[in-house]
Amino acid sequence: MNRLLHLDRTLDELDPPRWAEPAADATHLVRTVHTLRRVPLRELTPADLRTLLTQQVALPFVLPPAVRLLLEEPLLDAYFHEGDLLLATVTVPETAWHPLPDLADELAAAVAALPRAAFADLPRSAPDDLGRFVARYGSPS
Repeated sequence: MNRLLHLDRTLDELDPPRWAEPAADATHLVRTVHTLRRVPLRELTPADLRTLLTQQVALPFVLPPAVRLLLEEPLLDAYFHEGDLLLATVTVPETAWHPLPDLADELAAAVAALPRAAFADLPRSAPDDLGRFVARYGSPS
C-alpha cells in the first residue's frame, strides 16, 4: 500500500478533528505546530517533519514522508544537527509503528547498514536510541 497517496492533503484533513486556532498567549512551538497541521504533507520540510515527530502529532501520517526522506539520506540534517530527523523518528512511541511495520523494517535496515563511524558526530544517546530501534524492528541475522 502506498502510504504517500495523500500528500496533497493537510494533517487537519487527515487527522480530524481540525485544530482550533491556538490561544493568543500560545508559545511559538504551539503556534508552529498548529500552522503545520494546515500545510499539505508534500510541502512539509524535513525540519517541519522533525517538529511534528518530536511533538507526536499525527504520527501515522508524518512517519511515512519522514521515512521516505531517511531512506534516501539517513543522517539528514533537518534543523539542529546531522541525524536529527532520524533520531526524532526512531524515538517516537513504539505504538506509532504498529500500523507501519513495513516502514519500521525498512528504516531499521537502513540504520543497521550505517557504519559505526557515522554515529561519531551524533548526540551521546544516539547509538543507544538507534540500537534499540534496530533491535526492535530489524531482521534477525
